[in-house]
Amino acid sequence: MNVTIELQNASGLRRLPAKRDFTQWASLALNAVEIAGTRASLSIRLVDETESAALNLHFRHKAGPTNVLSFPVPENLTVAGQLGDLAICAQVVEREAIEQGKTSAAHWAHMVVHGVLHLVGYDHEDDNEAREMEALEIRILEQLEIANPYHEH
Repeated sequence: MNVTIELQNASGLRRLPAKRDFTQWASLALNAVEIAGTRASLSIRLVDETESAALNLHFRHKAGPTNVLSFPVPENLTVAGQLGDLAICAQVVEREAIEQGKTSAAHWAHMVVHGVLHLVGYDHEDDNEAREMEALEIRILEQLEIANPYHEH
């Protein structure tokens, strides 16, 4: 699948993965699921904790910043190949990587894969959905030689 990403860095951080990394991670996620078409596009906005908290409160009614928020294109507005938007909080991802004993790149890859799967309809609202989504994430990340992100370190 050919994936086009619009990448915006509004996080204030400069040492972040390259656009080609985001594209690779999104492509792996999309290639692992059956998506109609050969082209897909999405926007990834790297946000700071203030913007993440505002988005989280407005759209999920939860206080505080979070690692990744997914905004799929509504089905009735679907434009060929357009998947939607991800808002990834750079500071939260970097902090979580340290707390979880992961490399920064491994955690970034996981957040992009996780977010893209949300864009195409995967969720983790109940135990069965969570197991299915986590198993898919693990298989995708194995292609990058990244260990199971759900395994306690």
